[in-house]
Amino acid sequence: MGFKCGIVGLPNVGKSTLFNALTQTAQAEAANYPFCTIEPNVGEVPVPDPRLDKLAAIAKSAQILPTRLTFVDIAGLVRGASTGEGLGNKFLAHIREVDAIAYVLRCFEDDDVTHVEGRIDPAADADTVETELMLADLDSLERRRTNLEKRAKGQDKEAKAQIVLIDKALELLREGKPARLAEIEPADEQMWQMLQMLTAKPILYVCNVDEESAADGNAFSKMVQERAEAEGAVAVVISAKIEAELAGLDEAERVEYLADLGLEEPGLNRLIGAGYSLLELLTYFTVGPKEARAWTITDGTKAPKAAGVIHTDFEKGFIRAETIGYNDYVTLGGETPCKEAGKMRLEGKEYLVKDGDVMHFRFNT
Repeated sequence: MGFKCGIVGLPNVGKSTLFNALTQTAQAEAANYPFCTIEPNVGEVPVPDPRLDKLAAIAKSAQILPTRLTFVDIAGLVRGASTGEGLGNKFLAHIREVDAIAYVLRCFEDDDVTHVEGRIDPAADADTVETELMLADLDSLERRRTNLEKRAKGQDKEAKAQIVLIDKALELLREGKPARLAEIEPADEQMWQMLQMLTAKPILYVCNVDEESAADGNAFSKMVQERAEAEGAVAVVISAKIEAELAGLDEAERVEYLADLGLEEPGLNRLIGAGYSLLELLTYFTVGPKEARAWTITDGTKAPKAAGVIHTDFEKGFIRAETIGYNDYVTLGGETPCKEAGKMRLEGKEYLVKDGDVMHFRFNT
């Protein structure tokens, strides 16, 4: 898998149009009225990586299997969603397990598309979304804390540790700040993640602009980008209309269409790239005559853990990893020439996998 991204936003910001375009499906009904998405929609897209095609061509692989990105789209949020307004709060549970959350923000003017609050202000929209997520976290943590108190009184060490983390989050949330601002010790990171707080997740700001602004953005998107930089977040400029057009074209037509617009790549590619950067992800490859396949891991992952992404047995019985750098594999023309040139390395359990590594794992069953 690549990563899982939740999509949130106010109604009529182009959220469902974007989801449809990115996943090239018609799962989410896009219409000019609030709450048209009444079920959470899930779609998967292959992560574009031209390196994989080059590796497959060299190895004459029968199949090409890219890593995949999952989008989870929920109903539009409105002010008061956390207390039952609209339909958004009903589906917030569906994005508690995602890796990152994309705030889709309206950065275009169109008199034919109403705004739920009667104005175009992406910064205010982001505040509304963030507030509703914070209130949802606040409610969830307060209820969880009540249940944990009983266990803590019985000297349950894990319950006590969870309460400490919950209190750290609650202090921020009650001040109107997201939980991701908390400083968490590495030893507590896993327990922190298990709390599944919406505002503890990294965020991507997706600026939905008009077609004319797709290449360089506009005043609205620049406002969002400044906010993202100040927060250490990431902002991506996308035109949902353009992405919807691209979804209906073949590859040659897409290239021509993008060139006419002055764009080098689709917005999906930029969104995925931003997500990988935000989450510090990288890709390694397994290549052979049967298939060439991409695998996504976190930067800093050691070889056994990377092997475990393929199968848990690979991690448990890990012996070593036969490793070739991507550039060596492509320049020399495959595994055998790399072996002959001494470019294949045998890496052990402490090896930190690098982006683009071509790997074959040796393991005991």
